[in-house]
Amino acid sequence: MSSLGELAHHRIIPVVIIDDAERAADLALALAAGGIHCAEITLRTPAALAAISAMASIPDFTVGVGTVLSRDQLRSSIDAGASFVVTPGFDPELVGSAVENGVAVLPGIATATEAMAALRAGIDVVKFFPADRLGGLDTIRALAAPLPQLRFVPSGGVTERSAVDYLGDSAVFAVSGSWMAPRALIDAGSFDEIERLSSATVAAIGAK
Repeated sequence: MSSLGELAHHRIIPVVIIDDAERAADLALALAAGGIHCAEITLRTPAALAAISAMASIPDFTVGVGTVLSRDQLRSSIDAGASFVVTPGFDPELVGSAVENGVAVLPGIATATEAMAALRAGIDVVKFFPADRLGGLDTIRALAAPLPQLRFVPSGGVTERSAVDYLGDSAVFAVSGSWMAPRALIDAGSFDEIERLSSATVAAIGAK
């Protein structure tokens, strides 16, 4: 079973830390203008849930929630409008709750043991985290060799340059990172720059 829903249409998943929910709609519009039509809002600031609600109102934009650690956070995020859920590690209880609630779930894994547990839970796309600390593409290829039915979304230390390399491999479903929408640019309201970085990323990946 793959339960990715709307996320299945995206190859770039911005990871967003946002401090002011008033900037969320403009952020979504800037990403979309640059060709990126989704974002993962991490539950690392008090503004996260309100930001999810604001971005969920943008037409043709898919917003999800990251850094989900509990059922309460999962429920609150779904109520706010999140259509996909990302967890830093593999938690069978959270995965099951997400599936029961009809939202796409992207659990984090770091080992072959966790990858096999994800497959047993019916998950065939996982977040590979922290990718840069775990060997990056070489490790993904090593895991994919005995587990060809599993695909990966590297997250952690991914850059525009490494994203191109990752997406050139059939085992990689999408990439996740913050280089196109870093916290400082969001705080500064530099949405033209976020649009430019997003457009450059889409162009680089398209040229692969």
